[in-house]
Amino acid sequence: MKTLISLLFGFLVLLGYSQERKYVTVKKKVPLMGETFDITVVAVNEELGYINIDEASAEIKRIEKLISSWDKDSETSKINLNAGVKSVKVSLELFGLIERAKQISELTDGAFDITYASVDKVWDFNGSMQYLPTEKEIKKSVSNVGYKNILLDKEKQTVFLKTKGTQISFDAIGKGYAVDKAKSLLVSKQVVAGVINADGDITTWGTKVSGEKWLLGVANPLSNYKIISWLPIVESSVATSDVYEKYVNFKKQKFGHIINPKSGKPVKALKKATIFAKSAELCDALATAVLVLGLEKGIALINQLGGTEVILVDANSKLHKSNGVILDKSP
Repeated sequence: MKTLISLLFGFLVLLGYSQERKYVTVKKKVPLMGETFDITVVAVNEELGYINIDEASAEIKRIEKLISSWDKDSETSKINLNAGVKSVKVSLELFGLIERAKQISELTDGAFDITYASVDKVWDFNGSMQYLPTEKEIKKSVSNVGYKNILLDKEKQTVFLKTKGTQISFDAIGKGYAVDKAKSLLVSKQVVAGVINADGDITTWGTKVSGEKWLLGVANPLSNYKIISWLPIVESSVATSDVYEKYVNFKKQKFGHIINPKSGKPVKALKKATIFAKSAELCDALATAVLVLGLEKGIALINQLGGTEVILVDANSKLHKSNGVILDKSP
């Protein structure tokens, strides 16, 4: 799905210890969070490698249980069920995630907003739409959306959605957060190198067997997605958001599934955004936000953030990038 980027997986060993100790690369595809996670680790033997992957998978499942809005027993569901009624005390972990999500909303002027879950489903990208929604329907659809409806009490560790129709969901940040937590767990267990790829939300650590950096291939959408450049990923993360991953066609126009949470209308000016940053959580959130902000505002925002870069594909399939991206033609 994420055709803008491709990650080259090489055999990994611990740089500096390769002559003292042999390592093996262990890789497994695991169905998690409604996606396929590709988890690769470097271990002293296959048995330990698969144990590490199982541990990472268990951590991702734990995160899913915490943030799931469709599990009626999750903390997130309890917040939504009590919208407009009362505050809900939550774990410090979930409180922190919501607090950071609000900060990203403020940073992006609402282009990223976890209350987007409140939107009425006037757009449907499963093929069942019979007509385009009216302006009135679109405006009404986002009437309960707004991150300022989330009230946090740090001392009491509570979350309150002040409007009854407001709901939260972590669809645009949850995978990135889960990837970060799985990586953190594996690093704490002295897993020397690895890659976690959650359908385009990617984080890496360690190096290739040669000691070379991980490389990310950048494809040219105007040349049948041929790789035109290579970018190193050093102890870093990347996420891509694609406007037309899901879409509907009406009157010879294509409407993608990324919706502006303020206007309620599909994003059109950009096709794809690929974000590079230390945190996969931040990459995940900003990839959506930049698509909503558009080319000029999106790049201007990224250029102001330290340690964060972006590559964009506009509506005409032309590549654009932030100031710190240097494209290298050699792998």
